[in-house]
Amino acid sequence: MTEDDNDWDSAAKAVPELRFLKALVTGLTLVMGLGMIAIVALLWMRLGQPVLPDLPANIELPPGASVAALTFAGDRIVVVTGDEQILLYDKSGRLQGSADLKGADQSP
Repeated sequence: MTEDDNDWDSAAKAVPELRFLKALVTGLTLVMGLGMIAIVALLWMRLGQPVLPDLPANIELPPGASVAALTFAGDRIVVVTGDEQILLYDKSGRLQGSADLKGADQSP
């Protein structure tokens, strides 16, 4: 090997595709770096948000009812009790409505 083999200009003149390859590798490096920055930014924004809204302290269940499931639906709180009732509360914790699941099971 001579000293000319290590020189970029002489290698680029000998093989013209090397200049194109160098541009591709540089472009890929830039795109990959921007992608990593975007992923870190998205994770930072998502992990900074609260996981669930706050549950009001004044929600009262009917006597003898236990919570089987609870979910937040927009500005409402939906509670499914162990005795198959659905209770619908507003943001402040006031009961807005209820439904009984026992009679809702209809088989054709």
